[in-house]
Amino acid sequence: LNPERVSMPDIDVDICYERRGEVIDYVVRKYGVDHVSQIITFGTMAARAAIKDVGRALNMPYGEVDKIAKMVPPELHITIEKALNTTPELKEIYEHDEGVRKLLDTAAALEGMPRHASIHAAGVVITKEPLTHYLPLYKASDGPVTTQFPMGTVEELGLLKMDLLGLRTLTVINDAVRMLEENEGIKLDIESIPIDDPATYEMLSRGESIGVFQLESSGMRAIL
Repeated sequence: LNPERVSMPDIDVDICYERRGEVIDYVVRKYGVDHVSQIITFGTMAARAAIKDVGRALNMPYGEVDKIAKMVPPELHITIEKALNTTPELKEIYEHDEGVRKLLDTAAALEGMPRHASIHAAGVVITKEPLTHYLPLYKASDGPVTTQFPMGTVEELGLLKMDLLGLRTLTVINDAVRMLEENEGIKLDIESIPIDDPATYEMLSRGESIGVFQLESSGMRAIL
């Protein structure tokens, strides 16, 4: 890869969560099945998962391995090394039990390695020439074709990545418009709603934004 190459920007398209599959099918029909692929993503071994997997491989009793794994604090991005430094009970067992030491040392060596493959939640790559001119492909027995390269590598190759984001917010709006017509006989054109409605901004200024896309978190409500 050319280190000076600038990655292509990705293009985000927000669509109804329930109909995302229809959009992907359209893109495949439009550009060709050999020009469109979803993108692979790899689940990696976290500390607890690595301990349990290694314990199974070493034929250690499940109860013992589970007990050790639960000593690792349930923190985001926790590592076995950090757990040993912050959990005295785990550190003591590690220093005095040769079997546990082998378990944790082996698990620590495997931490962060890919454990399984899945499909990126939104990413779809579209290529000018057939996909196989640019990258290898992967297909699970019961899944769609995906790239063998994860998102970062796809971008480094200069390929176009479309993020077809399925948003439940849009599904809720669609359902509300449909139910309004079915139950009340009111045909609402969602595209004609004014974007400078004072009552809407008064509502938002009170932090009443539950159900409003990207404004639902406690931090965003506090800013509002």
